[in-house]
Amino acid sequence: MSQPLSPSLPGDIQIRRAVRDDCAGILAIYNEAVLRTTASYDEQPRTLGHRLEWFDAHERDGYPVWVAVTGAGEVVGWSALNRFHDRVGYRFTCENSIYIAEPWRGRGLGALLLQPLIRSAEERGLHAILAVIDAENVASIRLHQRHGFTQVGHFKEVGFKFGRWLDVVYLQRLIPFPGAARAPRRPDA
Repeated sequence: MSQPLSPSLPGDIQIRRAVRDDCAGILAIYNEAVLRTTASYDEQPRTLGHRLEWFDAHERDGYPVWVAVTGAGEVVGWSALNRFHDRVGYRFTCENSIYIAEPWRGRGLGALLLQPLIRSAEERGLHAILAVIDAENVASIRLHQRHGFTQVGHFKEVGFKFGRWLDVVYLQRLIPFPGAARAPRRPDA
């Protein structure tokens, strides 16, 4: 599925569902972020085997992965919905991930990769999308806010990377739940 493009992007960028063959490109972008940024609190690069297992689990569990691909087939960004927690009570909540290759950051790809995640969450019948973002990643926080996410938490010094403590911001976007009038009431309501 191709999405409308930002004017700052070349006309040959396509946003589509990822396939297993995209995992090497997804991995390269992720590992660069691991080594050079606080977008991920991993400290060691992942292997292709790990990324293939991750992709297969997403496919099996119905959590979509999207890629931004050039006309030459190069993966320059990716996004995914991820399981938030394994406990059954969290089954209507997911977490999102968006990673952009370094030369492509700041050019509008994040918005193009976030839009299909929101649609996918709606289609899947999810109720909440969480974004867990390093507090210094102002661009990602603003991106999510422009797409209806609101900040619901700020955790001080919960991460440690590059020899320093890092804060994490939680943002959330609620999706109207189908049949909400029939949804069970909270015990404290």
